[in-house]
Parts: sequence; C-alpha cells; structure tokens
Amino acid sequence: MLDSLRQPLETGDVLIARANFHVRYPARFQLVAAMNPCRCGYGRASGRTCGRGPNCEEVYQARISGPLLDRMDLSIELPPVSPSDLAAPGVGEDTATVAARIAEAREAQNARAGATNAALADADLTKIATPDAEGTALLSRASEALNLSARAYMRILRVARTLADLDGGNSVKRRHIAEAVSFRRRNTAGPQHSSNHPQIQRVF
Repeated sequence: MLDSLRQPLETGDVLIARANFHVRYPARFQLVAAMNPCRCGYGRASGRTCGRGPNCEEVYQARISGPLLDRMDLSIELPPVSPSDLAAPGVGEDTATVAARIAEAREAQNARAGATNAALADADLTKIATPDAEGTALLSRASEALNLSARAYMRILRVARTLADLDGGNSVKRRHIAEAVSFRRRNTAGPQHSSNHPQIQRVF
C-alpha cells in the first residue's frame, strides 16, 4: 500500500489501466509522514534497551522501501526530547515571520517561472537551479559518496533552489546544496545522524 504512493508522488496523477482503456486522474498532493524508530517506539538513540531484540530498529525501518524514500524531498530524524528541553524557552523565528518569508518565496517562484519549484519539470528546473562552482562540486561529491539516484539528484536541486528562494537569493550556492543534501535519508536501517555518518563526513 505504501509503495502504491510512488507513482502519484512522482507524476502527480494516478493511472488506472484495464484491458480496453486507461484512465488518468489528477492526484498532486503533499505527503507528510512520521514514524517511530522501531516497534517499541524508542530506538537506539533513546539509550533504552529494546525488548524486541537487537535488530528491531533495522527490521522496522526496512518496511519503508528505498524507492519510496527516494521520492521524499525531506527526511529528518528527531532525537528524543529530554525534560530539560521541554522546560527551556523557545528559540528561533515565530510562525508569522516564517509564513511571510514562505509567501514571498512562492511569489518569486511564480513570477520567475509561472509555477512553484515543486511543479516545474526537470528540464525547466535545471535552467534556474544550476548551483555555483562550489555547489556543483559538492553535489558531485555527494552523488558519488552517497550513491544518489538521478531522481535524488534532481530533488536535491529542487530543494536547494527553494532554500535559495527562502534566502531571497537569485542563485543556488554551496550552503543551499549542503542543506538539501543533509535532508536526504541515506539508509533505512539505524540512526541517520549526519554528523556521525562517515559518508557525509567525506562529502563535506
């Protein structure tokens, strides 16, 4: 059932094929998904011992296929929240400030290409998302070190272009590529902390 999402995530429509006819339905949507690290709900990052055995996390996360993960633009692992974190005052921008910046970025995208970055074909995206020399070099290293697919390569460019728009910039720079690469989920088994991932260390 999960893998049936692959086509609409990729093309924005659903194709139903029968012997004598084909019907295509529009199905563009935004997928927001969440999962626990393992069936017990804690995972190794929590420091607790899993009661279901040492391979619980790997087996549980392997239920999400690589091709499905490859179609997700952003994949972020959230570490356990400690009581001190809950008691600490909030930091960062408020929602209204972020929402205003997002609205400006969307207006800029529509003014530039007549559509948001998410709706552009790959050929149109490459015309506006080619990074600077340092960004291009970083993306090349990431593609080799992380064995990225062509799909992942284009999705990194799409996210990086959006990050540049949120910065109010006209060009995609190395820092935008670096952040977009950090959002790629590289393995379906085990923790995804990029700071401890040897492949990511080699890339950056």
